[in-house]
Parts: sequence; C-alpha cells; structure tokens
Amino acid sequence: MKLNKFVTSMIAGAMLMSSVNVMANEVPVSVVAKASQMKNASVEALKDDTRVFNVDKSIEVLKVVFQNRYGFEVAGHLYLPKDFDNTKKYSALVITGPFGAVKEQSSGLYAQEMAKRGYVTVAFDPSMTGESSGVRRNMGSPEIFTEDYSAAVDFISNLTFVDPQKIGAIGICGLSGMAITAASNDVRIKAVVTSAMYDMSESISDHYNGAYYTDEQRNIVKQHLAKMRDAEAKSGESIRGAHELGVDASGNIQTFDKMFPDTLPADADPVSKDFYGYYIGRAYHPRAINSNTSAWDSTTPYGFFNFRLMDNIKELSPRPLMLITGDKAHSKYFSDNVYKAASSPKELIVVKGATHADLYDQMDKIPFNQIENFFNQNLK
Repeated sequence: MKLNKFVTSMIAGAMLMSSVNVMANEVPVSVVAKASQMKNASVEALKDDTRVFNVDKSIEVLKVVFQNRYGFEVAGHLYLPKDFDNTKKYSALVITGPFGAVKEQSSGLYAQEMAKRGYVTVAFDPSMTGESSGVRRNMGSPEIFTEDYSAAVDFISNLTFVDPQKIGAIGICGLSGMAITAASNDVRIKAVVTSAMYDMSESISDHYNGAYYTDEQRNIVKQHLAKMRDAEAKSGESIRGAHELGVDASGNIQTFDKMFPDTLPADADPVSKDFYGYYIGRAYHPRAINSNTSAWDSTTPYGFFNFRLMDNIKELSPRPLMLITGDKAHSKYFSDNVYKAASSPKELIVVKGATHADLYDQMDKIPFNQIENFFNQNLK
C-alpha cells in the first residue's frame, strides 16, 4: 500500500513517540507475574512498543497473554496506575475494540486514560486478530469475541492486587455488543460502558439502517456465503472478503479484499472519510485489519447471521450500562436502540459535535470524566 508523505510522516511520528519505554514508574515484571494466579497466563516486559497514540510515560504497561476457554491465546497490554502499589486492591477494567482494530489503537488509549485515573486495565486483541492466536486469521465470531471478554476477566480478577468484586468492561465500536453480551451472563462484570456502539450481528445480518436487506437480498448474501465456504473448503485457504456485504441494484454482491482504497476519492461519503482518517491516517497500525492490511475472512458473516448479540440484554440489569455516542455519529442509532432495549439502570450520553471515529481517540470529545464517575460509583 502506498501512503502519501503526510500520512507517512504522521505514522513515523506516532511510532517514534510511542517507542520510548515507560520508565518513570517502572514496576518489575516479576512483581506482576508473581501476583498472577491464572495458570494459563504470562506476563512480560513490553519490548516492541508500537502504540499509535500519545503514550503517557508515567503509566507502566506490560505485555500479557491469557488463554480463553476455547484455548485461544489472547494477547493484551496491562496498564498499571501511577504510583502502583502491589499491596493494594484496585478496581479493574477489561477493554477491546473497535471491530478490526488492535490494542495499540483506541482500546489502548482508553486503557491508558483509565489507568491514569487509578484503574488497573487490560486492552486486548480478540482471538484470531492482532497478536492473539488462531490458525485462521481475521475471522470474526460473536461467541468467541464475547468469550474473550470473560477470559480477560479471568486474567485480571486473578491478579492479587485487583479486587475481583470491582471489575467493569468497556467496549468500543464493534466490540461493544460483545461487552454487553458477556456481562449479561458473566456476573463478575459489574458495570459496562460502550463507546461508538455497533451491534455487529445487526449490522452484518441486517445491513445498515435505512438500507436493510430485503428477503431477496438476504438470500443472495446467503448464496454468496455458501460459495465462499465451498471455495475455502476446496482450497484449504482463507479468502478475504467484506464482513458487511452489499447487494447492488442488479443483485450482485459488493465485497472487497481490503478495507479501503489506497487513495480515498475526494467525493467519498462522510462515513468513509471518518474511518479512513483514523485507520489510514492518524492511527495506522500494520496489524489492524482496518488499516488496509487485509479484510476479514469471507465467511465471517456466518456467526453473525446465526447468533444475535443483544438477545439477553435485559439480563444485564441490575448492573448498570452507559452508552456513549456522538450527535454526528452515523452509528448513533445502535446506541439509541440498545438504550431502549436495556433495563435500568442505564444512561445514554450524546457528545455534541462528535462523529463515530472521534470517539476512538479525540480527547476533547471522549467523556472520560463521566466514564470515571460511572465506574467510581458502580464499582464501589
């Protein structure tokens, strides 16, 4: 992929900024490793720091790997609060998203910011993406991604300096639905925040608000998926494809083998510009599917056609839910719909002037003070 000089310089600057190891408050790896009571987990120094946001050198971060119940090795970054004391008991947060992003992007920024506010946090790559394991790469799964949240709770709740009764979850964009779904049944998660909510089962199986599939279009999509499964079975190899399939006026499937064109047309729609500005511009990362390194496995939609993420949402209550969206976010209707469906206690925050991707990394738009207050109140 060829990038223009401006984007290249942005990437180089971000990489240089984040390549400096955190030294101001360095905690020996052995201290954290000894504090881990989870057998199938490891803790090590973060040696290759490729985070693409403004790294706060006062916050210690370590690389961790923990196993989910399917045997996938989930890779994460563990953030420790400033002036960390391993004899204390901290509240903790598990964080991932967006769909197709990596822990070095938005989830890491959220984890760092909440660590600055006194929380032990872990940002992780869902199975089969980023640095997490999986022979099949870039395969999306509503069930496995939901399980990854619970595996992150397994890990963080078994750190001796974490209070296992004070654990919350944050889901960003397409991993928001998995955060809610995990918490609906995993009662160890006491409170949930979503930011720039996407319900991926609705988005993939129904298509977009205002452009939902007709019965005929849905059948065309299913026929396409059947062909992709057969092609992968015959070749024994993964075939890239769109995770959200379009159907044009002639009944042809609209798909792709990478997320964006190398150069975005000047007349591109605002949503594409919003995503492109983040993934290809200010937060490019070579392991992120959305940064034009790939597309999802073409059979990814199967899981989202088969399983609805919001079916058990009412079982989240009485544990609280906060949904954050922007008044300019194309995805706002997901937060609106989930807010209507959820039982109390619940809260909907609409950030004035914020687009969908603004809530990934724009510090003047993300309401971190409200997020902090929400968890302070609900993880007492």
